[in-house]
Amino acid sequence: MARVAVIGAGTMGHALALVFALGGHQVRLTDSNEATLARAQGLMEKALATLVEGGEAPADWTSAHLAQHVTRHADLAAALDGAELVVEAIIETPEAKRALFERIDALAPAEAVIASNTSHLDVFPLIPEARQARALIAHWYTPPYLVDLVDVIPGPHCEPAAFEGVMTMLRDMGKQPLGLKKFVPGYVANRIQAAIGLEVQHLLDEGVATAPEIDAAIIHGLALRLPILGVFAKADFTGLPLTQAILANKSYSPPPVRGRSDTLDRLVAEGRTGVLAGAGYYDWPSDPAALFEARDRRLIALKQAMREIGTMAGLERSE
Repeated sequence: MARVAVIGAGTMGHALALVFALGGHQVRLTDSNEATLARAQGLMEKALATLVEGGEAPADWTSAHLAQHVTRHADLAAALDGAELVVEAIIETPEAKRALFERIDALAPAEAVIASNTSHLDVFPLIPEARQARALIAHWYTPPYLVDLVDVIPGPHCEPAAFEGVMTMLRDMGKQPLGLKKFVPGYVANRIQAAIGLEVQHLLDEGVATAPEIDAAIIHGLALRLPILGVFAKADFTGLPLTQAILANKSYSPPPVRGRSDTLDRLVAEGRTGVLAGAGYYDWPSDPAALFEARDRRLIALKQAMREIGTMAGLERSE
């Protein structure tokens, strides 16, 4: 059992606190915003109840059990006291992260490992020199208590023991850590997702298809094969000569990177900002908590089905 400090109790932070608690660790959760920190307990309890009901968490894990494994602290020093692993999960701005890393340097034990959950920033230049030997990125995907992939990138001066220690911890928690050899913005999954996102926004803006139609193409076509085969194993089944021919086909040109979408800009201007607002590309019921729960239940069912079905590519291949 490790002593873990999670800094930032928002969308990812409170969920990461739950993940580490379920992984057998003692967690201290902190946030500079009192309301965010107060709300975190209810969010963790709601997610935990869904996991228990779905069979993805031990049946004896109650709210009281959670409270024994995760404590909330308004004071950063109290959260960092004795921490062996410090998880940074705050806003994605360099200035805020730099300031936080300086406070961590002043307050955390010298041997603590610092793991940033940054989605796209190269945080290593923001971390004090004295902490570089035990600094890395451990990037999770939402919701982290159901999505097992974790991108792990050692800093340029990170000691191998610190990197391997985090990789081992994550594997012991049942996660799928992907150790990258160097930092690249977006890592692997997010870069692929970004390419898909660029294409679907282009198709929507050009009037080729509607948002529900594009989603249907992904759900009923692309997504059906991805969990089983991935991309490269699927190419092997298709045949690599055909893959060569597709790459040589000059009829396809990726959409230009404009940095914006007409449709997206219009929706945001209209206040259709997503599930929390009750509308985005779709109209949603007015209870976001129920929608998140419904999403989690479907993810649980899919995860359990995939566990039963197995995959023909990647880390779970048994052949």
